[in-house]
Amino acid sequence: MRVMAIGDVVGQAGCDFLRQKMPQLKSRYKPDFVLVNGENSAEGNGILPSSAKQIFDCGADVITTGNHGLRRREINEMMDEQVGLIRPANYHPSAHGSGIYLYDAFTYKICVINLQGNVYMDTYENPFGCMERLLPDIDADVIIVDLHGEATSEKQGMGYFLDGKVSLLFGTHTHVQTADEKILPGGTGYITDIGMCGPSQSVLGVAPELAIRRMRTFLPTRFENASGPCSLSGIVADIDLKTGKTISIERIFVE
Repeated sequence: MRVMAIGDVVGQAGCDFLRQKMPQLKSRYKPDFVLVNGENSAEGNGILPSSAKQIFDCGADVITTGNHGLRRREINEMMDEQVGLIRPANYHPSAHGSGIYLYDAFTYKICVINLQGNVYMDTYENPFGCMERLLPDIDADVIIVDLHGEATSEKQGMGYFLDGKVSLLFGTHTHVQTADEKILPGGTGYITDIGMCGPSQSVLGVAPELAIRRMRTFLPTRFENASGPCSLSGIVADIDLKTGKTISIERIFVE
């Protein structure tokens, strides 16, 4: 089966670009299952019901999130009720929504797990311990993990920790696509970060002058998303349903 994963969608511009490019991506790669990280799809940050709906309407089977996943209170009810919209599984148990999505395609099952890293980010349940807790109860042919984290070392460590235990692990959050896609020795597909879908001439989606002002002065700065042309990045991975192992992984980048 073929999985396509798209990096963090940033603002309305990202939603619009995803809608524009998804038909040609689906036509070219013919994915069986599509994941999109939508945690910055609302203007400013976070995800709103309106931006989540736009991403689902583009053809996403599941939307993962991250540290901004529950920032907007308007998403809480949808997070509780919408099938396929998930937040990190290592959030506090009282958090709205779920960190796991199980997709039953009748002939096979796919499990998607959303995690958040702890290094340089808010501290939640240790993501390594969280996976040790979750995996014994998961009955699926394919297991996919979105690790939303800042540190490349934590993502790489998780990749080797889960090698042979999950089918595919990709990182999100940094908005910068890495060039280290690989199949680990145990058959797990891996990439440190799949990047973003949003304004190209930006600092992680933010207008450059505002990001620079914050970094130069350390003073409070209201961020606004950049305008102008967009780009989209992600991956396509082929997974053997009999073994649950990745047999190929390829980066996507379109402008």
